[in-house]
Amino acid sequence: MTPYLDVQHLTKSFGALTLFRDISFSIGEGQKVGLIAKNGTGKSTLLSILAGKEGYDSGDIVFRRDLKVGFLEQSPQFDPDETVLDACFNHQGEEEKVLKAKQVLTQLKIRDLHQKMGQLSGGQQKRVALANVLLTEPDLIILDEPTNHLDLEMIEWLEGYLGRGHRTLLMVTHDRFFLDRVCSVILELDDHTVYTYRGNYAYYLEKRQERIDNKRAEIARANNLYRTELEWMRRMPQARGHKARYREEAFYELEKVAKQRLEERQLRLKASNIYIGSKIFECQYISKRFDDTIILKDFYYNFSRFEKMGIVGNNGTGKSTFIKMLLGQLPVDEGRIIIGDTVRFGYFSQEGLQFDEQKKVIDVIRDIAEYVDLGGGRKLSASQLLQHFLFNNEQQYNYVYKLSGGERRKLYLCTVLMRNPNFLVLDEPTNDLDIVTLQILEEYLQDFPGCVIVVSHDRYFMDKVVDHLLVFRGQGDIKDFPGNYTQYRQWAALEESGDAGKTGKAGKPAEAAKTDYRHDDRRRLSYKEKREMEQLEKDIAALEEEQHQLEEALCSGTLSIDELTEKSKRLPLLKDELDEKSMRWLELSEIES
Repeated sequence: MTPYLDVQHLTKSFGALTLFRDISFSIGEGQKVGLIAKNGTGKSTLLSILAGKEGYDSGDIVFRRDLKVGFLEQSPQFDPDETVLDACFNHQGEEEKVLKAKQVLTQLKIRDLHQKMGQLSGGQQKRVALANVLLTEPDLIILDEPTNHLDLEMIEWLEGYLGRGHRTLLMVTHDRFFLDRVCSVILELDDHTVYTYRGNYAYYLEKRQERIDNKRAEIARANNLYRTELEWMRRMPQARGHKARYREEAFYELEKVAKQRLEERQLRLKASNIYIGSKIFECQYISKRFDDTIILKDFYYNFSRFEKMGIVGNNGTGKSTFIKMLLGQLPVDEGRIIIGDTVRFGYFSQEGLQFDEQKKVIDVIRDIAEYVDLGGGRKLSASQLLQHFLFNNEQQYNYVYKLSGGERRKLYLCTVLMRNPNFLVLDEPTNDLDIVTLQILEEYLQDFPGCVIVVSHDRYFMDKVVDHLLVFRGQGDIKDFPGNYTQYRQWAALEESGDAGKTGKAGKPAEAAKTDYRHDDRRRLSYKEKREMEQLEKDIAALEEEQHQLEEALCSGTLSIDELTEKSKRLPLLKDELDEKSMRWLELSEIES
């Protein structure tokens, strides 16, 4: 494997803050590498350094001679007067390149090559920047959050594009499906150090847990020995010989290990003091359009108590518009939306990231409330909420202007939760959040005793959080789907192939042939099928509970290596069984509806 990039002993600091110290890693030809780290620890800075956009304190960065590097920044800047075509090729628009540009830009939903860049939204500019990187065909592609501002269709296209061929890639992304399907090496930046895992995201999770378990055991052993050596040191031998000096030096090295502190996984934050009545909201045949674009047409929906709904669809199909109508920020054209008296919305929007830059982080939260009542005599202070979302004591007393983009998103999320809503509406909450924060947010939403609506392109996140989907397919066509995103994609694939009425078991047709359920003469479930459906519901509930317990155990950090291996093998088998039973339940429910 030809080495493309070699990084040795790289260090970068901002004043007293050290982002990484003495890190080393390499990337070879054809490797697809994902970089994972918590917000504020230097992911974007490291990519900027490698792309030559930013300096560093010490170390060596060596590229293969004449290597061509392409870099997608998190927030690219363009001349507002240049056209899309100029931005893609730096004013070199040969005919063959223009044809290729049209193909790539069409996939990214950019169709007017002569439109001025200043007329495009921030998301559209990011897509043009992505097209620029892909079209210039670099030897090494460096991408900072490439899936931000892409809809699901674009993300799946980009997965295929980057996964094909012998491309060499280094990227930062929060999209765990994307990481799992594209990357073959994971670099983790943690505690100022880089760890290398030669596998995909699932492999990384397994090996990271092993590393943490081994480190925890090493610290425990060091602490046991440290107590013995500390007693020896305290006795202060009057005459220390040559061997005693060696033992004294060894004691100080042992002390460094014993005093290490691993960041313990946060306890799940569960609230029991949230009440929401049985009347949530009802959309009574609402319609909305903008010129020729139909958003909703005679749409009816009655939202259930404790429902956790996901909203998915391509950009421009009306997802955010629907949310704004629900919240009263946009009027409906026809019909009406009735909101229950007890509903108290908490809205996390794409535009809501506005703070007083001169305030301290803790004061931003305390200005909302000093604490949240969790019920049962438990209270959560502003500081505890911030700590739960990985703001340590030092960061809590930092000024807002010092925060990274991802840390600002986390702070904004905390301001929403601190208001103690009983109905959370989250519009693209995963953008720019690190994976550890996403895991904490997933757990929070799974345990949340109120209602949740999530608009997101993050498939992994949606699968973890929601149990029901509204799929916006454009021009007012909305699919009401009882399941998560993966189940919907499986159903949609069967529908496209004409097999939606088949069980998927050895290609045998289901007893229920697909019919037009809108007619009064539709086929009904047989007695046997009704009993099967009831049993499926029980099986699915049991499997979901087992899956929940397995995932909690795998994340607990308390398993032995043998237990970790056993449960890691069981989890994919369980998910396959759950998917199979869920698909069968969906087939039967289509007949029943």
